[in-house]
Amino acid sequence: MLNNVFDLDLRLIRVFLAVADSHGVSAAQAKLNVGQSTISAQLNTLETRLGFRLCERGRAGFRLTAKGEKFADSARRMMDALSEFGMEARNLDKRLVGTLSIGLIGHTPAHHNTRLSEVIRRFRQRDEAVRIELLVRTPSELEEMLLNGSIQVAIGYFWRRVTALQYTQLMLERQVAYCAPPHPLFDKPGDIEPEEAAGHAWAWRDYPVPPGHVPIHRRNIMAVTGNMEAMSILILSGQHLGYLPDEMGREYVARGQMRALNRAKLSYEVGISVVTNRQHADEPIVAAFLEDLKSMQL
Repeated sequence: MLNNVFDLDLRLIRVFLAVADSHGVSAAQAKLNVGQSTISAQLNTLETRLGFRLCERGRAGFRLTAKGEKFADSARRMMDALSEFGMEARNLDKRLVGTLSIGLIGHTPAHHNTRLSEVIRRFRQRDEAVRIELLVRTPSELEEMLLNGSIQVAIGYFWRRVTALQYTQLMLERQVAYCAPPHPLFDKPGDIEPEEAAGHAWAWRDYPVPPGHVPIHRRNIMAVTGNMEAMSILILSGQHLGYLPDEMGREYVARGQMRALNRAKLSYEVGISVVTNRQHADEPIVAAFLEDLKSMQL
């Protein structure tokens, strides 16, 4: 049974992870630059030290055992922690060291992304050695990840207010109702009255939207999604009306694929906010990033 992790064990674990990620010993040869017999011997050594079989390998094919899958997950977490430790050890002279995990919603305006890139550029001018992780999730998932510590910062539209989280509005994003051919309203865009539009089938958000939009009866909401790319697909079918961020919608209009129903009467605004966990907002890395973010004002 493996009680302590030594250098040799780490090497064997890396071999196992390479095999697991390659889905087989043969496929891992190029990645490890060693022969199949050597890899098999190393796997046997690791399994002997562990006291259980990690994977089935042979003529029947390759597959991880149940314990092998759990061990692979644990090993990846350990390797990530070792990588983090190595980065911190190499950069102890830096003022900011560690990882900054930032969550974003699915679709944000191009100018917003450009400004965020500028914020990251400014952050990189600091005395830092920070690994930045960017991921895309739904607003609800981002809030949950903030609460459990998986991420430190989230940027997007959040319709509720969780007490443990701190919300700061960065900008307003305009949402406009669009249609696409062969929808009957496509041939008379721009002056559609809200009452007429409300009688058609709509694609709607699967989360609450702020007041200010024309109310649509539940029976006319024929599709729901929380993703803007998915919303555009539903609108492009020509079978649903729907709201899109104006900048996103204008791209389809420029290509002749969509038209706005009535920018004055069938539109509303949502606030885009930066959100942090109140317990972690004062951590040096988070505080520095927020300072740069607010100085740029997306």
